[in-house]
Order: sequence, then structure tokens, then C-alpha cells
Amino acid sequence: MRNSLQSGEPLVAKSCVGTIVLLLIIAYPRYIVSRTDPLTKRLQRQCGKAIADFSLIQHDDHIMVCLSGGKDSYTLLDMLLHFQRVAPINFTLVAVNLDQKQPDFPEHVLPEYLTAAGVDYRIIEEDTYSIVKEKVPEGSTTCGLCSRLRRGILYRVADELGATKIALGHHADDLLETLLLNLFHGGSLKTMPPKLHADNGRNIVIRPLAYCREKDIVTYSSIREFPIIPCNLCGSQPNLQRQNMKQLLAQWEDTDPGRIPSMLNALGKVTPSHLLDKSLFDFDANQRKGPLDGVGAATGSKTQSDSAEQELFGNDVMQTPSASKLSGIRVKVSDELR
Repeated sequence: MRNSLQSGEPLVAKSCVGTIVLLLIIAYPRYIVSRTDPLTKRLQRQCGKAIADFSLIQHDDHIMVCLSGGKDSYTLLDMLLHFQRVAPINFTLVAVNLDQKQPDFPEHVLPEYLTAAGVDYRIIEEDTYSIVKEKVPEGSTTCGLCSRLRRGILYRVADELGATKIALGHHADDLLETLLLNLFHGGSLKTMPPKLHADNGRNIVIRPLAYCREKDIVTYSSIREFPIIPCNLCGSQPNLQRQNMKQLLAQWEDTDPGRIPSMLNALGKVTPSHLLDKSLFDFDANQRKGPLDGVGAATGSKTQSDSAEQELFGNDVMQTPSASKLSGIRVKVSDELR
């Protein structure tokens, strides 16, 4: 009987195949995980559905991925890298991190991670942390000012980079929390849209994780062992109403697991004729109003886009200095990828 030990050839072949597989697992873990792990498949499927449902990505898009160093933005980048490999269209990615000069911020983490992943990136340095701490009274929420400073800077950087889309890592739980915040504290029915055309007419904000649950992202981030960078400015605030909304959703999920999926489903099934917004439905004519009829009627001079844009990067509304007054921004470029 002839076996691999006698001929040597099959043994060599098996050895070569084993070596190749081992190298693939070590060098390209995302390829292996995406084929075998149900969690990754679910996230990819949900992300792909959001991209398709709202036309988030088109051919030749140049997408600026906002990377904070948190679990959501790492997962967002991972998902977009996956679709960049498998999608039938071509699009490019550039990761952008805004270094706000928070105390003890580990400046080396993101450049090392992105370089190892082969991702083009920019690190934007701006001391918005000091501005926020100076302008916001002790004990007050910093999100409003911080979000507006970040938004102004990131919009400008997107223009400088020629980005056609700005990708943010907000997920389904963020959408529900924002819905409840506006319902309970803002007197309106709205949330973060998966796709938003900014009022400046140039920037388009997309949220590919709009269908993804936070609990899945937490598990995925743990499996992938992302080098998470904590936020000492936002996450340390115990008095945020958003945290109250998060706790409320967690309680509901414990007592009635079907409630959260039902709420998410409701976001896509709005019936204007069964609400009270006269700007969306003509109750005399018994028909929906056109896209320009009555827009802003219920909210004064603000348009729907204005209202939605307030929820881009933060939680609260407050007057802040114009981001255009900020100066001294320095950019670190990934030299290896120029």
C-alpha cells in the first residue's frame, strides 16, 4: 500500500496547504472570521442592508470614516473594509481621527493600528477639550459644544480630502436613544437618519451601522480585540439624559425582548395621517403633502434637515463659537500610504 510517507509528495502538498492556511489565519483574520462566525455575518448582513436600503455608497465614492477609537467606529471601519473587498463597485476609504487633546490620550494607538491594517488615515490635532472645559460650567453637559466643534472641523476636513461621504458609527441603539430623547425632552418625533445631506450642500453623512445592535458590536469588538481608547470628556458625565434612555432600553429588553425590534421596525413605518403634523399631511385633502409643502411649518424657521443635523455628533443643543474660528490645526499623514 502506497502512503504519503512512502511517496513524500502528498505529505509535501499537505504541508504546503497547511502552511498557507495558517499564514492566512495569522495575516488576514477578518477573512476567516467573516466566513465562519455568525455574529460577523449578522453585522455584515445588517450593514449591507442599510447600505442598499438608503444608497449609502456609490461607485467611486471617497468615504471619510470618522474613527474615535471606540468600539463603534472600529466596527464601522471593519465593515466598510469588508465591503470594499467584496462589493461590485469601487470606493476608497480614509480614516480620520480628531485628537481633541484630552488628558492622557494615547496618540500612538490609532496610527499603529491603522498602519498595521494598511488603511490610509489622517490624525487631526485640535485642542477642543480645553475650549469645552473653559466654556461649559462645571456639572453641565459638554456634548452640545463638543459636537459642534467636532462637526465643523470634520466637515472642513472632508472638503479638504475631497470626501464624498462622511461615515459615522452610530448604531440602532443610538437611533432609539435619540428617538426617546426627542420624544421625552425635545417634543418631536425624529432620530438620527441613516443618510443626511448637510445644509452646506456639500457633505453627505452616512450611518452604515443603523441596523446593527450595540450588544453585537460590543461582542464583536471584544472578539476582534480592538485597542479601545476611552473618552474622558463624554463618557465620564453621569448626568447625561442619553444614559437614562440607554438604561430604559436595557430594562425594556430584559422585561420584553420583542419591544426593541418592534421600535426599530416602527422607525421605518411612519403613517403621517395618524399623527398631528400638518406639515406632512393635509387633513382637509386627506393626502400627504409634497416634499416642499409645509416643511418647517411645525418648527418655525428650522427645516427638517436643520433638526436632523443637530443630532449628528452629540446629544444636546446649545449655542457655541463658530468652528471656523478655530486655528492651529495640524495634520499627521500616514507617510507609508501617501
